[in-house]
Amino acid sequence: MSSERTSFSKSSNYTLAILTLLSALAFMDRQVLSVVIQPIKLEFGLSDLQIGLVTGLGFALTFGLLGVPMGKLADRRNRRSLIAYARGLGGLLALMGSLSVGFFTLMFSRSGGAISDAGGTPASMSMLADLYPAENRSRAMSVLSAGASLGALMALVVGSWLAQHHGWRMTIALIGGVTLLVSLLLRYTVSEPVRIHTPIETDSENELQQRGAVAAIWAEPFTRWSILGAAFALLSGYSFGTWNFALMIRHHDISLQQAGWISGASACMSLLGGLASGALTDKLTKRDKRWQLGVPVLGLGLAYICGVTYLLMPSGAITYAMLSVMVFSFFLPWWAAPTYAAISLVVPSQRRATANAMMLLAGAVVGNGLGAILTGLFSDLLTPYFGDDALRMALLGMVCMLLPAVGAFSLAKKAYPAALARANLNTST
Repeated sequence: MSSERTSFSKSSNYTLAILTLLSALAFMDRQVLSVVIQPIKLEFGLSDLQIGLVTGLGFALTFGLLGVPMGKLADRRNRRSLIAYARGLGGLLALMGSLSVGFFTLMFSRSGGAISDAGGTPASMSMLADLYPAENRSRAMSVLSAGASLGALMALVVGSWLAQHHGWRMTIALIGGVTLLVSLLLRYTVSEPVRIHTPIETDSENELQQRGAVAAIWAEPFTRWSILGAAFALLSGYSFGTWNFALMIRHHDISLQQAGWISGASACMSLLGGLASGALTDKLTKRDKRWQLGVPVLGLGLAYICGVTYLLMPSGAITYAMLSVMVFSFFLPWWAAPTYAAISLVVPSQRRATANAMMLLAGAVVGNGLGAILTGLFSDLLTPYFGDDALRMALLGMVCMLLPAVGAFSLAKKAYPAALARANLNTST
């Protein structure tokens, strides 16, 4: 029994490592565009609004079409293969993006990231829920969620170096090529785990047949408020992640590589913060299950304070600005791992990937789609009044979106005990 458990643990950890690496590469592909915004803007003569459309609209439209259908597919089919094909296609489109000749071809290439995340992320979370027990699930989810921070770090440090020395086209092409190779590694070295089916009570099953999985998931107060909380958190996070690199160059007058190192340090803090939130949640929930959503509330509240402080720093106060943005980055991802783990504990296994896809869809449409576009639009609109500070004012408004995120997760926290009790009752029966 002990040897079986050890073997299972090694296999699970290897799968987690590959899934996290693919997540990191996918996010690197998305984040690196914020690193090379200025060179692309100059080469193609784009406005801030057009940059927002490139970074947000192509991704949001594609994910909006594919997110939930891919989640449903992951609930029914081989998840390993789905992840490999989706991530691989995302890498291929990234390669094609390196050949872009203007606004429309560049925006089309961004759809690859949406295909990658739509097919890869919900299925990855579903696999981990079958590989790790409940008491370790937040920690496993935090490692997977840390893939985004790792990807941001690679984009900001490695991506900025590559862009500085080899240009933005070669940077994007290399990311796409490595993604293709790791997708093949997943396909041929990872096995599909056995699904752990969760019983669904008769009423819910009838509801599922009548209204569909999406409607049944939305009808549950806990999942509904969690989805809304994720939407607002990602609206703020994606806006900041897309535009902060350009803000540092404009507001603090530093070089591309200097901005890369500062942003890289912030990404390291985000990585540590994401991992810390998972470990902290697993520890605190042993005393009180409500901490599963209490950690997201606490983290986003502290992130809001630090984000506002950072954006109110005057030009040239680079040391204090760097410290505040690093602390902001540490707390910002605290919502992700505990929330996804909570969903895996509450939502029946037959709907788990669909529920995760709905959360990601909210993030893709509201966060990645609207966030980057609105920030660029507000920056253009505010320029006559604030001049070079227009982008900073636009980002300040986006950071304030963390307040409704805190409110939504507070309501999810209130609904969580009842939802968990129903799930445990169904499992026991």
